[in-house]
Amino acid sequence: MDALTSLLSQLEEWLADPEMVQLGFSALLGLTIFALMIALLLLLMGLSDPLRRRLRGLEAGAATAAGSASVASAGGAKGAGVSQWLGPMGERLVPNKEEAKNRIAQRLRRAGKRSPGAVNVFYGTRLALTVLPPLLLLTLVIPFVRLPLGVNLLMLGATALTGYLLPVLWLERETKKRTRLLRRGLPDALDLLVVCTEAGLGLGAAIQRVAQDLEVSHPELADELHLFSMQTRAGMDSKEALRDMEERTGVEDIRGLVTTLLQSMRFGTSIATTLRIYAVELRDKRTQEAEELAAKISTKMLFPLIFCVFPSFFVVALGPPLLGAMRALAGAGY
Repeated sequence: MDALTSLLSQLEEWLADPEMVQLGFSALLGLTIFALMIALLLLLMGLSDPLRRRLRGLEAGAATAAGSASVASAGGAKGAGVSQWLGPMGERLVPNKEEAKNRIAQRLRRAGKRSPGAVNVFYGTRLALTVLPPLLLLTLVIPFVRLPLGVNLLMLGATALTGYLLPVLWLERETKKRTRLLRRGLPDALDLLVVCTEAGLGLGAAIQRVAQDLEVSHPELADELHLFSMQTRAGMDSKEALRDMEERTGVEDIRGLVTTLLQSMRFGTSIATTLRIYAVELRDKRTQEAEELAAKISTKMLFPLIFCVFPSFFVVALGPPLLGAMRALAGAGY
């Protein structure tokens, strides 16, 4: 306890001395620049390794052959160039535990990022956003703005924390957006599947035809159906391909559709009839969700009415009578 008290008193003396504060700031700046140089050195070592370059080239070629390059590299050639820089940075930060690695890979797949190096790019982006903005703030802003040391440290910590959390927030946003788009396109896909299966097509051929028809209106769902078709053509069992589609999308409606199709295959019932029944159930479910949202409108409108509309109404309705009463009372001498 005495040692802690003496340490705190010594720290207060250092903070009270402007020269010591300037020296500490210079030391912190030097450590930051040193850490940046180490990070750049590791990045250059990763980029210059011929084995890693060869492996990344093979992975990119396999992703293109699998048909998922258009989704994995949304920014085209620019996105691929950024991935080549961010991949080696995040490769050393990927968790060693398979459970944690599989969890983040599954979240990236549900967001539509299925490239082999998506996990490395994710952690590389997190590292870049955690290190680079505080470094720019430390070198370009703080030296020219005279602020207390505590405020500077708080700004650096907040910037680093924001950069660390931004990739996770972006991933959650992309997952919700893709889930919403998949749910929006599923009723049209079900109707087309019913038409195709009743016309005599098998499940694989019907899904392939529906995927072609939905490329313009619902490209996300069409991409998932195309991937299912490619998996079945490559030799994967239809049941395993359906389970994989359920796992990589994470949409509740698609999970129900896959469960219904698997039960139909297991018991030998008509797939067309099964799809028609599930389409009716899904339509009823959507109707109930819309009715639920409509029933909540009156409750949600209560607060804007009370705090926004009613005060203005009272001012307009009661303002002139109150002003007239005040003038009358003033004229009577009260």
